Amino acid sequence: MKDTVYLSSAYLAPVQYYTKLYAARTAYVEQHDNYMKQTYRNRCHIATADGLLALSIPTEKPATPKCPMKDIRISDHGNWRHLHWNALCAAYRHSPFFEYYEDDFRPFYEQKYPFLYDFNEALCALVCSLIDLHPRILRTDSYRQTFASDETDARELIHPKHPYTDDPDFCPKPYYQVFGEKHGFLPNLSIADLLFNMGPESLLVLRDSIVPNPQST
Repeated sequence: MKDTVYLSSAYLAPVQYYTKLYAARTAYVEQHDNYMKQTYRNRCHIATADGLLALSIPTEKPATPKCPMKDIRISDHGNWRHLHWNALCAAYRHSPFFEYYEDDFRPFYEQKYPFLYDFNEALCALVCSLIDLHPRILRTDSYRQTFASDETDARELIHPKHPYTDDPDFCPKPYYQVFGEKHGFLPNLSIADLLFNMGPESLLVLRDSIVPNPQST
């Protein structure tokens, strides 16, 4: 893993995303990229009794075809906050740590954040504090296309349509999941799945999901 990593904004990002925050000294979260649908910018994947479920935050249609992520507004369409919270409750109410953390998460589904980037940023900060993860996270000042040798561009590496196996630095460590006996272990779900199932041990799972760099051993 490089000293500095560049990441896209993400809604309750997958475990892979948080291994980058664990490993890098500094993480820049991109705010000047053009917003794209069907990415982790506005969706996450959780495990339910029926299997994998994608939760997507609706966004307002921008005035121009190309709109920076920082300017994307959240839509109130479809009562999504209520639906997402109910889905999380149904999926994780019987997990070991949901009751412990639910009061921390509930306000995000009661308050209205105008902008998606701000909502994702605040949720990420909460998750990091609950996991006891203390990354140095900064917003990008501009959109970059070239990077130094000690920097990693993971903005599009972590993507619902890109298999996590494309990432040489990530190998998901299996952990307890509520519906594991029914579905088997489902890798690289939302960080919420890891947190509600493993609590304080989430940090160890992140550590053990990082492929060691031979040059650093």
